[in-house]
Parts: sequence; structure tokens; C-alpha cells
Amino acid sequence: MSETYTFAAAYELPRWPFVPPPELESGLTVRHPIVIVGAGPAGLTLACDLASRGVRCVLLDEDDTVGVRGASSRGICYAQKSLEIFARLGLYERVADKGITWSFGRTFSGEREVYSFNLKTDSVSQQPPFINLQQFYVEWFLVDRIQALGLTDLRWKNKVTGVTPLQDGVSLEVETPAGRYAIEADHLVDATGANSPIRTQLGIDAHTSRSTDRWCISDVRFKKPLPVERWTWVDAPFNEGRGVWQHLMADGVWRIDYQMPEDCDTDHISKPEVAGARLREQLGPDVEFEFVWIGPYGYRDHLLDQFRHGRILFIGDAAHVVSPFGARGGNTGIQDAANLAWKLALVTQGVAHDSLLDSYHDERRPAAEENLRVTSRSARFLAPRSQAEHTMRRAVVDLAARFPFARALVNTGRMSVANAYPSGPHLPEGACTVQNLALAWQDGRPTSIAELLGEGGGSVCLGLWFQPTRSQAAAAADLPPDLPLRLVAVGGDSALPTLRADDTLARHLGNPAPGSLVLVRPDAYRAACLAQPDASSITRLLRTTLALR
Repeated sequence: MSETYTFAAAYELPRWPFVPPPELESGLTVRHPIVIVGAGPAGLTLACDLASRGVRCVLLDEDDTVGVRGASSRGICYAQKSLEIFARLGLYERVADKGITWSFGRTFSGEREVYSFNLKTDSVSQQPPFINLQQFYVEWFLVDRIQALGLTDLRWKNKVTGVTPLQDGVSLEVETPAGRYAIEADHLVDATGANSPIRTQLGIDAHTSRSTDRWCISDVRFKKPLPVERWTWVDAPFNEGRGVWQHLMADGVWRIDYQMPEDCDTDHISKPEVAGARLREQLGPDVEFEFVWIGPYGYRDHLLDQFRHGRILFIGDAAHVVSPFGARGGNTGIQDAANLAWKLALVTQGVAHDSLLDSYHDERRPAAEENLRVTSRSARFLAPRSQAEHTMRRAVVDLAARFPFARALVNTGRMSVANAYPSGPHLPEGACTVQNLALAWQDGRPTSIAELLGEGGGSVCLGLWFQPTRSQAAAAADLPPDLPLRLVAVGGDSALPTLRADDTLARHLGNPAPGSLVLVRPDAYRAACLAQPDASSITRLLRTTLALR
């Protein structure tokens, strides 16, 4: 006789009404500066970031809710860089209040703990290394923030059925419950996900991998809580020697991912009695729990050759898909959006040349390449494809149990980090992320990197001038008045707005010499350091970095 399993109430997702767009009533084809297709994390972050800079856009989505109706938690692990972006956009507090903050992880082989880590060690940010939160909550909070900002035309139940590139833009055909209409865009952003219909229609090869990595997700509530840590098994004895991940999310729901054979029967592995047997094998026959959701998950890697095709730009899973190891999927899409938003804003506002948009591909594709390399190595470690790879993994696991040097070789997913950017036409020195440090003005008022970048809207760079003299800072008066730059002194004696001298900030930025100016881009990336800044060199640097007209 089969056991009966209890299911908790399903996730309750918000719904938004369909509002007939004006094009339906007028019959006219209206041109918009920016149209985004897809209201997932990447598309919503882009729309929210544009609105925070005073830029309007149209966002089309074929559904009327966030997440996937009747589906699971989906993406759950949000990395520090993404959280810093949310802080700048004004929704971090909601994410932090609802989610589960963690930094400690343990890795097991069988019953042995072979590796552990604490991600707080190198962090100086106001945001933690990671917060776990069901993806639909993040999307929900983004929608609320977009609506509060009031500049985005968010159109639910608007399905794009055709895309035609034009010489100076893009034409779209859209289907709604009230009929079809056409719309044009100066720039179209495809954020429709891994199975992008736009990419398919345009015949763009995603170079999809041949093999599918398969998992079964169980979202579960337990009567007795488990440790609030990320636990990973390389070769779980309770999962036929395959990998297992265990995370706590919001609402007391645990997400447990079980690696499955590629040729598994996805319906069978998702049956409550099969998933329940796995849980009891893992946690003991007397464990008390109720299911929230059970379902299969599969992915194939892919990566576009070009993230920009004329007036069409691809972000998130529409551009790249990697394995979930290390939470490098959704976070990468959010960071794509943050990279693209300020560039689209400057181009749309007529401040920057169109060439600035080429730097989106130049910076974010290498980031996707690196994430693909890192996650592919994790996938091969967790699912060896040859006897030699099995032998290597056993050796690493055995050594890690006895010797500290080998523990870093245990590869269950190198956790998501903010990718550095290579040098390029608009970035001669390359770039690295600037964490959201807590700072203070001379009078003691608190501030932060995110606050300095986010105040006042617009796509403005931050110039941190370390201990400038009065004569040096006087050069600020000779700068063009419309230059998109906010100059702030760090210590020193000048008439500039001045932060208290901060050793942590200086160390984080490479210990610039007194008098040096560090340029931080609108997406919180260190773009350059001027050793002897004056009005002329600062202006040249801004014109290069932002492709100013």
C-alpha cells in the first residue's frame, strides 16, 4: 500500500490585469525608444534600472504573473553583486527581509564532510554574500518597484509573435486577448529566456550542448528545522551516488535538488512516493515533512556568438545558459541588465554614441564564457564522464578528507562572483567591481557606494578623489557643466563634498596615491585611476568611458 504524502498550500502568485494598449485602439504603429520582451529577472531588472535613470520603456510579457504558474521556486540564490544592484534600485530591503541570508557551506562525500567555506571572509559590502529567496518573490518585488517608479509601460498578456529587423530599429507583431497590433522600437532587448522564440525566429545559433543535465527539485517544509547552511553531497549514498543540494528559502521552505540520470523518466522521479522515499532515505524514516512542490528540471548549456545583433540585444538566458552550480545563471542575467541599462540610457538620451552599446557584448560575453568554463568543470566533477574522471574525483575527495590543501579542489560549484571585464575601446584599463561599502560624510551622515551612484537618477559616473588639495580640486570648476560625473573627495582639504578618509575603501580600490582620482562607472565598476587628474584628463577619460557625443 503506497504512503500518502501531504502537500502544503501552493505558492500564491500575484496577477496583474491585461490593459488594451493604445495601439489596439488607434491602429497606429507607434515607435518606442526601448522595448523589452520577457518579464523574468533580467528583463525586469533592466526595466527597473532604466526607470531609475528616468528612461521610459515598454516591457512585454505573455503571462499576467511572475514565476511560472503552478511551478517551483526556480532560481533561489542571489549573489552579492545582484543584491548590491537591488540596493541601488531600492528593493534590497524587501529581498533581505523575506529571504534567508547565509554565507557558510558544507560539502560531503558519503557521510564524511570533506570541505567547508565561509564567504564572509573577503566581503566588505553592506550586502551579504548570498540570500536565498524563491525567484517569483524577486520578480514580484521588481514589478512593485517598477510600478512605483512609474516610467515603464508594463504590458501583461502581450505575446510577441514576430520580429523584423529594420535599418534603424525593429518591428514587432504582438498578440493580445483583445487582438493583434504592431509596434516598433529603436532598440529591442530579448529577455525571453533559454528557449527564446525571437532568437529562434531570427535563426541565431545558440550552440546548445547535446547532453541534458537532469535534476528533481523537491520544495519541502519540515516539522523540525535543518541547519541554515548550504549542504552539498558530491556522491550522496541516499541518491545512488549522485549529487544533492540542500538550501533553506523563504516561508520555511527547503529546496532539495537531486541529480538524476540523463535518461530518467521525468514523470516517475517526480511522483510524491518516489520523492518521499528519497527524503526518508536522506533524513531517516521518521522525518516529518510536507511537500510544497515536486518537479523535474533539465538544462543544456548554450552561448551566443554575439550578444548584439544590430538594434537587438540579448540578455540573460536568451544569451547564455550555464549549469546551476554556484548560482551563476540568474545572477548573470541580473548583472547583464545592470551593465546594459546605463548604456542604453545614455544612448537613448542622446548623450552617448551608439558605439557604447558594443561594449555590452565586449564585457558581458567574456563574463558568460568564464561562467561557462567554471560551471562546466563543476558539472564534470559532479558527473564524471570517463573512468579517468571518476578516478580523479575519488582521489580529490579522499585527499580533502585528510589534507587542507586538497579541500579547495572539491568542486561542487564555484560560487557566483562579479566578473572582471577585459580592456576595450571604452575601458582601456579593464574593470573590476566595486563592492557597496558603507561610508560616511565628514559630518558623520552615513552613505554608501550604491547610494552615491543612485542619488538623483541619471547615468552618472562617480569620481572618488583621494585627499585632493584645494588647488587640485579647483580643477573641478573647469569641467564641462554637462559632464555626467559626480566628484567626491575622500579626505583631504578641498571645497568638494568630502567623505571621511576610509582605509577599507582605499584598500578595496588598490590603495590609490594621495591626489589620485578613481572613476567608478554607473554599474559600480572601477573604470580607471588618474594619478594626476586635471580638468582636461578627467574630461578625456569620461569621453572615452561613456562614448560621449
